[in-house]
Amino acid sequence: MRFSTRVGSMQASPVRKLVPFATAAKKQGVKVYHLNIGQPDIKTPEGFMKAVKAFDEKVLAYADSVGSEELVQAMIDYYKGYDMTFEKGEILITNGGSEALLFALMTLCSAGENVVIPEPFYTNYNGFATSVDVSIRPITTKAENGFHLPSKEEVLKSIDDKTRAIILSNPGNPTGAVYTVEEMHMLAEVAIEKDLWIVSDEVYREFTYDGLKYTSFGNIKEVEDRVIIVDSVSKRYSACGARIGSLASKNKEFIAQVLKLCQGRLCVPTLEMVGAAELYKTPKSYLEEVNKEYCKRRDTLYDALMEIPGVICKKPTGAFYMQVKLPVENAEDFVIYMLNEFRHNGATTMATPAENFYATPGLGRDEVRLAYILNCDDLKAAAECMKLGLEAYKAAGNK
Repeated sequence: MRFSTRVGSMQASPVRKLVPFATAAKKQGVKVYHLNIGQPDIKTPEGFMKAVKAFDEKVLAYADSVGSEELVQAMIDYYKGYDMTFEKGEILITNGGSEALLFALMTLCSAGENVVIPEPFYTNYNGFATSVDVSIRPITTKAENGFHLPSKEEVLKSIDDKTRAIILSNPGNPTGAVYTVEEMHMLAEVAIEKDLWIVSDEVYREFTYDGLKYTSFGNIKEVEDRVIIVDSVSKRYSACGARIGSLASKNKEFIAQVLKLCQGRLCVPTLEMVGAAELYKTPKSYLEEVNKEYCKRRDTLYDALMEIPGVICKKPTGAFYMQVKLPVENAEDFVIYMLNEFRHNGATTMATPAENFYATPGLGRDEVRLAYILNCDDLKAAAECMKLGLEAYKAAGNK
């Protein structure tokens, strides 16, 4: 039987494709320290569960394709706290940030066109783009300067007459980079000059450290008609399983076009929106405490990694990821080795190989992304496993 070239050209998720190796290790009684996926262990605010339990409708009916009125209003109120003014007709609720990104690509790009994205980038950008016959033209960033953007001249080199949008996550996944206001205004200038959209993935908005002040592309007035903000409750409120995301834009024509796709998939789950509406009413004190906790975890893991010979890593300033260069030739082989063969005190570590976070062939082959979503004791133990695992991997004759 034959399958489409579209799905055949899609990559398997580097975040999830090695899960069978971890599952096999666990069946052997091995404790696996999961640094491979952004699944926080932070407690979800109680408001979500209480709202769902209190739901007392006699029929679990379809919701509006736009999203529930209560949730949309809760998001409008939330954005006001970041000096962004949205109104009804400018926000669509989606099945997670993933659907928001996919719908944005489907709406902005025709087959054969492209988007520019700073690399390394969230690997699913590549999967979503490929699935709608859109290619990625990368803007390469480097650890040496904290994965910040190159000059405007370099950015312009990645753009051609088929480029439709600039896509980026800020703070960055997998790099943890937080773009400066100057960098953002530079991209805004490029978008205006080249008539491009800006798709700003801001799901880690609350996670900036070291006194950095967060600025959204939604705060740049000059480009508000071409900015699309992708958002989600998954990481902000430790509610990954809720699968509630959104698209927000002052460009009502864009919203109207995406609504066709929303109508095609009918609606987002009603009960999840009931809970999510309460999440957006969570006191800021919750987010402040979570920020402090992640900052502590970042420092714990970073300090431990710096004790491992040959490891290169720039301390991130946002999100909860680190892009780490290992003293190996093939990081994926090392990750599989850790899961299949290495054990320390009955445990091992799982990381995400980073090659597929790049569009440029050859880059990232010796890198992994680590998510510091475990408690500090587990992070120290995971780093120790990695240190000893690297020693054993080399001793076994691996490069």
